[in-house]
Amino acid sequence: MSYIKKNLILFCIIFIGVSTIIGIYNWKSKGTFLNNQRKLPIYSVDTKEKKIAITFDASWGDDKTEDILKTLDKYNAKATFFIVGAWVDQYPKMLNILDEKGHEVGNHSNKHPIMTTISKEKMIEEIAATDAKIMSITGKQTTLFRCPSGEYNDLVIGTVQSTNHYCIQWDADSIDWKEEGAEIEYNRIIKKTRPGSILLFHNDAKYTPENLEKILQHFKAQGYEFVTVSDLIYKKNYYINESGKQLQK
Repeated sequence: MSYIKKNLILFCIIFIGVSTIIGIYNWKSKGTFLNNQRKLPIYSVDTKEKKIAITFDASWGDDKTEDILKTLDKYNAKATFFIVGAWVDQYPKMLNILDEKGHEVGNHSNKHPIMTTISKEKMIEEIAATDAKIMSITGKQTTLFRCPSGEYNDLVIGTVQSTNHYCIQWDADSIDWKEEGAEIEYNRIIKKTRPGSILLFHNDAKYTPENLEKILQHFKAQGYEFVTVSDLIYKKNYYINESGKQLQK
């Protein structure tokens, strides 16, 4: 074997070894190289405490918020409602009740567009319009935003952050909007929920009111506390790993 060929093989071995070490370190500390380049919303929170955040998207359709609130009151549970501006127009009194009962109100855009299909300027308009509507009723500024249909990309996440909102996703989805059956939706949540989970429901879904009580009973018996998203997430000194989990630095 020639001297040059030997050196080339040695160089390749060293290069692969160094690349592997760097890759392992990067994965353990911050996630993959891809994750360092890609912006992600918060899907869940890394915590040992038995705390979970129940969230409802309020967009349109048959409104069951009153029944949901009665069940939340019964179990002294607080939830976060991500509100579309069009829903505020239709149910201003209900928004006021949500706020008075101590539930958190988040921004879910004004007209529920797919954020990845509109310009940055339009995204900002959507967020600002809903914030203004919520502010006019509750007197409070929202700090959370959830993308309509959960669709996002780097531009969307960056734009949401520029408006001083945390972008919130979920890791336990009931998929209640499909209305496939109460038991199916209940089992999905029970199976996926962990400490630090963010649960997703819709306030107009057929089986959600009856399932909510069963879910609250189940997790309360296991010692869980039901908190708002803002009380669950870290506000500073955190990073988000490749699965969307928020971890404290």
